[in-house]
Amino acid sequence: MENEKTSAVPSAPLTSTAAIAALAALAQESRLAVFRLLVQAGPEGMAATKIAEALAIAPSSLSFHLKELAHANLVTASKAGRSIIYAANYAGMNGLLAFLTENCCAGASCCLPGTTTLPKETTT
Repeated sequence: MENEKTSAVPSAPLTSTAAIAALAALAQESRLAVFRLLVQAGPEGMAATKIAEALAIAPSSLSFHLKELAHANLVTASKAGRSIIYAANYAGMNGLLAFLTENCCAGASCCLPGTTTLPKETTT
């Protein structure tokens, strides 16, 4: 069975406008959950029905959220038979991370992988 993959925008340095669109897409709880699930799923991605089941999101809502993530260049879609498989667009994700850390710490090692940890969420 041959997949028909939608092409992601080539990974060029992000503009401020593209970075804002990506951040805005992720600034919603369901979309962030979808994106994180797809990152965990790896390059194989997941069928929309499996995403909806895993996150308990109604298919109509999920369709809207996936469209927003695709528009922000954070997910790709490919046809596999009658299903659509969604996957994280790692080039888009890495482009956003590169944009955010481009001028980090004036070149100091604070942005190297494994050198920083985020504080855990606390509940009050």
